[in-house]
Amino acid sequence: MIKNPTSESAGKGPRTYVIHGEPIPAPALAPGLYVVATPIGNLGDVTLRALAILAGVDRILAEDTRISRTLLDRYQIKTPLSPYHEHNAAEARPRALRSLAQGQTLALISDAGTPLISDPGYKLVNEAVAAGFPVTAAPGPSAALAALCTAGLPTDRFFFEGFLPPRSAARRERINILAGVPATLVFYEAPGRLAETLADLALELGARPAAVARELTKLHEEVRRGALDALAAEFAVAEPPRGEIVIVVGPPEARPVISEEAIETDLLAALRTLSVKDAAAAVAAKHGLPRRQIYARALALAGVAR
Repeated sequence: MIKNPTSESAGKGPRTYVIHGEPIPAPALAPGLYVVATPIGNLGDVTLRALAILAGVDRILAEDTRISRTLLDRYQIKTPLSPYHEHNAAEARPRALRSLAQGQTLALISDAGTPLISDPGYKLVNEAVAAGFPVTAAPGPSAALAALCTAGLPTDRFFFEGFLPPRSAARRERINILAGVPATLVFYEAPGRLAETLADLALELGARPAAVARELTKLHEEVRRGALDALAAEFAVAEPPRGEIVIVVGPPEARPVISEEAIETDLLAALRTLSVKDAAAAVAAKHGLPRRQIYARALALAGVAR
């Protein structure tokens, strides 16, 4: 294995980080890629291991170097920064892989939280693994997990969706697909789309218990809890909130298995007085089933061509 260059041979001076005014030497690191979680707001949440790695690597790949510089300045880490984001990844990734091939140490960090969670780091890790380079994770803060822990909803099983589609039709289609997932759902959302997304979630999932967490670990941290329809109504008339937002939605209620015959009977009864669309929505809501699935059955029963 190629040795990591010493501080003197690299000409960078001693590699240290500073805590409470005391410089702490960074230990030597084996060559490879280090995936390092960084704070989502409160800079005090960074781990000692993360600081040691960030101070000890040859270079840090950061989603936004300006944001990352705030953390490095706080702990007086002098490691060079290079941008790595969705707009330059095609050019930056081969350079990073060449550096790894030369036996260098690289750290990958995102704007905040754990890399690869809704950011472009996956392809770099994938190609580094395929090329046989060591990849090491330094776990730490994550907005999704922080919101899940404070939402007051089941945590034994959860599904992280990330960002839903920005347009309502595509968003509702995706939510409808997720309706039957037997787990707590976790979403990221931009402040300007929060009200619309909550409305679509309430429309497709009903009055499930939910929580909206924003500015986690920061000065104005807030978690609002309630039924989805109530939260949607609340944010529909409020000014768009500021900061990063996580939406957590409880799992569907356990329901008895419904026979095909029972569904067909209910659909036929509903179709006597309702349109195909409304009949499908009513039966889907009654049995807690995906609306799209029931709509297809309703079309067939009504003799309407798709």
